[in-house]
Amino acid sequence: MKFTLQANDPLSKARAGTVTTAHGEIQTPIFMPVGTAGTVKAVHQRELKEDIDAQIILGNTYHLYLRPGLDILEKAGGLHQFIGWDRPILTDSGGYQVYSLSKVRKIKEEGVTFNSHIDGSKHLFTPEYAMDIQRTIGADIIMAFDECTPYPCDYTYAAESIKMTHRWLKRCCTHFDNTEPKYGFDQTLFPIVQGSVYKDLRIKSAEFIASMEREGNAIGGLSVGEPAEEMYAMTEVVCDILPYDKPRYLMGVGTPINILENIALGVDMFDCVMPTRNARNGMLFTRNGIINIRNKKWENDFSPLDAESDLHADLVTSKAYLRHLVHSNEMLGAQIATLHNLHFYLWLVKQAREKIISGEFYEWKNKMIKVLGNKL
Repeated sequence: MKFTLQANDPLSKARAGTVTTAHGEIQTPIFMPVGTAGTVKAVHQRELKEDIDAQIILGNTYHLYLRPGLDILEKAGGLHQFIGWDRPILTDSGGYQVYSLSKVRKIKEEGVTFNSHIDGSKHLFTPEYAMDIQRTIGADIIMAFDECTPYPCDYTYAAESIKMTHRWLKRCCTHFDNTEPKYGFDQTLFPIVQGSVYKDLRIKSAEFIASMEREGNAIGGLSVGEPAEEMYAMTEVVCDILPYDKPRYLMGVGTPINILENIALGVDMFDCVMPTRNARNGMLFTRNGIINIRNKKWENDFSPLDAESDLHADLVTSKAYLRHLVHSNEMLGAQIATLHNLHFYLWLVKQAREKIISGEFYEWKNKMIKVLGNKL
């Protein structure tokens, strides 16, 4: 993997770059749609590529490991072949699912024992096995196995947790470096900075992660319930330490405003289920604010979802029609709303990139964040 920087914003730490992988280039800043179980919910791969222009998507190690399972994925030739996707894929390591399964898991030095949410069966993820699983899935970018601490989190617990995350990272790196990819293309490993909302722990973790000298780095354990101001403070601290010449990935973030503010702090890559999950509940993100399409005010509004958009679904679908579909629980409603939200997120980061290159990002960002949270 290669990362090339093209431009820096003069008034912030925002930057525009290009990540080059075996499955193509990724123009940063970038948002990555989440395809948990080998599908970005309600969107076909052709639409992802041609209508939304997703340059990279995510797969989820925990879910893919349970279903369809490693045997099927290996027989298929990896996730790219299995789902018919020829652009880059990133997989998380399962660490976040382990965090969210707190009632059915046990964390030890060896790894994490958990019960499947599907059938209750017992499984063990070690750092080494998390590398093997992601090798088999066949992602271009794979994530280190870590512990994502909850919020709020006791300082002592957070301090012990980063020590274990760092020990696990060493094991991940050793095992990754001693194994080969299965499908004939290079893969790369990103470590993850943890430390909850404690500045000294974040600094310690960021310094350790930087010392591992991998090709890219991630920031985890944020957007788990803490105030946005604390997220931004931790991101700024970490971005000032992580290597300037490598991509920085902020995991699981977030709202359009979160994304713009974190781009300004030096983040290059984002993912979040918000645009897809909220779409299925009738929430649309737009360049003028947020629409709850379930509201009665849209019942007789026959204007297009977004007349300024170049997405076919935005131009041919009226707000009244989408409201009808969502109220009727028609699958097409979820499809159109998801297409709209993902297209908007990709439009937003593309605009950010263009403004960084032209030197206008900071002023544009400040103007956008005043309207993006408006309820229309």
